[in-house]
Amino acid sequence: MSSGAPGDGAGAERGAGTGASAGPAPPPVPAAYSDFALVVPAWNEAPNIPFLIPELKAAFEEFGLAGEVILVDDGSSDDTGGLAAAQAGGWDRLRVLRHRVNRGKTEALLTAAAATDKRYLVLFDADLQHLPAEIPRFLDKLEDGWDIVTGRKVGRYDKRAVSSIYNALSRAIFRVPVSDLNSMKAFRADILQAVRLRHDWHRFFVVLAHKRGFSVTEIDIELHPRRAGEPKYSGKSRVVGGVLDLAAVWFQLRFSRKPMVAFGLPGLLLTALGVLTGLVALYLRFAMNQGFRPLLYLVVLLVTVGVLCFVAGLLGEMIVSVHDEIDVLRRERGSGGRPASSGRREGRAP
Repeated sequence: MSSGAPGDGAGAERGAGTGASAGPAPPPVPAAYSDFALVVPAWNEAPNIPFLIPELKAAFEEFGLAGEVILVDDGSSDDTGGLAAAQAGGWDRLRVLRHRVNRGKTEALLTAAAATDKRYLVLFDADLQHLPAEIPRFLDKLEDGWDIVTGRKVGRYDKRAVSSIYNALSRAIFRVPVSDLNSMKAFRADILQAVRLRHDWHRFFVVLAHKRGFSVTEIDIELHPRRAGEPKYSGKSRVVGGVLDLAAVWFQLRFSRKPMVAFGLPGLLLTALGVLTGLVALYLRFAMNQGFRPLLYLVVLLVTVGVLCFVAGLLGEMIVSVHDEIDVLRRERGSGGRPASSGRREGRAP
């Protein structure tokens, strides 16, 4: 009996070795699958939490995702954050951050970015109109070397007419190589060092980043009906606000680095026109002996507005110079003996 046992063990070892050598090696897991944070802004999304958390956990397990989930409770009155933590049941991938008041989706994104040192961020809505199974597709594109990956909504969309006009205007004005700017997206976290987002400017994140030279691509993602609750970002006021923001972003991208072009040049033209009008008024008064008082008022108006515009251009140039110096200091602080992610976290903490 004692001689049989070692023989059996040796046979088992040989069999195991043969089987291991015969089977194909498993494909390597992309680095992006672990080095990412899923950012989930949530405002009064308690009815969706029982669907959201289990589906995220299932997707992480199915696709071997090892990143983290940061749910930002954006001032909810229905304890969205508390319900998410309870639903997670100790799932160590989930963190819940809270805003005391509703601050908006852009601020939620920045809060999450300041709280993580992951290389990639994936912006994901809590209403599950996009499924967690889409996450690996975005990470695969980032792994291919793209800086930003956006989703192009496919399926029934209640606001398709408004969204189509907005996206068409954005493509025509900003020349971005994607067709849907306000959808699920994934990107390198350090882009937030180069792009400063104001309130509600998450919609223009792709535009601002593309102008900074970051590469952008898009993939089709299916749009599903909202599971529960009410849409938080709809209404005519959102359309008006979006158009005004569109104009503000255009002005900033076109003239923020050249304020003298925006203000100084018109100021010079108005001043020159005022001087010319003054010469005409003098000619009429002394050569033709015809006084015309409204011309005098027009001269005063043109020259005054022209000088004010020119002075505004000079002040703008001074502000841009200070702004550039601050940018240099921010970059030096971010790279001065610390990882870039650490600099971003300190610079972006709300």
